Amino acid sequence: MTMDHAELTTEQVLRRDIPWETYMTTKLISGTSLQLLRRYDKRSESYRAGLLDDDGPAYVRVFVSILRDIFKEGTVEYVLALIDEMLTANPKRARLFHDESLAKEDIYEPLLRLLWRGNWFIQEKSCKILGLIASARPKKQYGGAANGGTSNSKSQFTTIDDVLKGLVEWLCAQLKKPTHPSRGVPTAVNCLAMLLKEPVVRSSFVQADGVKLLIPLISPASTQQSIQLLYETCLCIWLLSYYEPAIEYLATSRCVPRLIDVVKSSTKEKVVRVIVLTLKNLLPKGAFGAQMIDLGMPQVVQNLKAQAWSDEDLLEALNQLEEGLKDNIKKLSSFDKYKQEVLLGHLDWTPVHKDSLFWRDNITNFEENDFQIIRVLITILDTSNDPRALAVACFDLSQFVQHHPAGRIIVNDLKAKERVMKLMNHENTEVTKNALLCIQRLFLGAKYASFLQA
Repeated sequence: MTMDHAELTTEQVLRRDIPWETYMTTKLISGTSLQLLRRYDKRSESYRAGLLDDDGPAYVRVFVSILRDIFKEGTVEYVLALIDEMLTANPKRARLFHDESLAKEDIYEPLLRLLWRGNWFIQEKSCKILGLIASARPKKQYGGAANGGTSNSKSQFTTIDDVLKGLVEWLCAQLKKPTHPSRGVPTAVNCLAMLLKEPVVRSSFVQADGVKLLIPLISPASTQQSIQLLYETCLCIWLLSYYEPAIEYLATSRCVPRLIDVVKSSTKEKVVRVIVLTLKNLLPKGAFGAQMIDLGMPQVVQNLKAQAWSDEDLLEALNQLEEGLKDNIKKLSSFDKYKQEVLLGHLDWTPVHKDSLFWRDNITNFEENDFQIIRVLITILDTSNDPRALAVACFDLSQFVQHHPAGRIIVNDLKAKERVMKLMNHENTEVTKNALLCIQRLFLGAKYASFLQA
């Protein structure tokens, strides 16, 4: 791709003179098309607006037929620039493409084909125009065929589902390997933000593994351009947060930590609003609530509420998120509460520690994140000066050895034995008693654990 084509603007393209008469002579356009083009081309915006008001569908038919029948790059660029200019001046004109008089025209096919042309100007304009046309279609067409046809009709029309799936394929390709180094990704995200309200776009995007392509784009932004890209990326995540299969992908990615990192530092109200609304949507789903609490979201909400936002929707969403987080803290399972206690290092003799049912029911949860909880308990043995925390950590390790089939091997592999041995000489009797219990279980294993109840 040559950069002169990549950097072309609509204004530059529209300065060209296109030999419409030659196209009529060679029968690539009809006499009627030539008349319409002569009337429209190189006229003022107000004059063209009148023509479109009077006879918009006829001009759409001419533009689409040129894109279908003429392959000269300069002419294709020119017609795409005409359509782009027309829709930029008034996006509602996208409805003209769905006029009943065009029911027998395949308006989508030429634009869908042009998406994959090497020239960036052609790709970018085709993407923008397709997105606007697809979004403007009448409700009766949702999920059906293009231009009012039925999906069962024998004609080989491009259906709206074909269009949206084709667009998603191109958008994912841009996110993976942009055609244009600086505009490929923003163009794709902008189009996705417009289209992800469509069920077929959501499902196609998730099936194409597109969700993971958005996650790296969620990062703090400083320039106006990067803030807009961040906002539109977060808008995509917000739209996906209404779609269950996408939520499963978001749960296994670094989406929530990244959103929280951005919202902590962002001063842009629209970015903060869309992130807060997204987190509010995700809060009741799966383990998102526990994850947000782990990441300190309750405090982040307090900090955000202390700022002077003018948007009432944002303030309401912050209040709802705060209430939701409080409810989640109340509803945390016994293991979630235990995990919070360990990760914060605030170990005490809360009831779960000596509850054998808790250990039996939750023992496999200790395997999460490569035995993270066990590793933290061992770290507490090394770093804590609190005798109560040391005693509880020793006791919990002994419980893990007793209840987990491989507990003895795992704890030994993590070099816990040496640390516990040191505590057998501790000045506090509670610490020495539980260190001894832990060592006995480590030496004897679970088989004899029933004889060693504290």
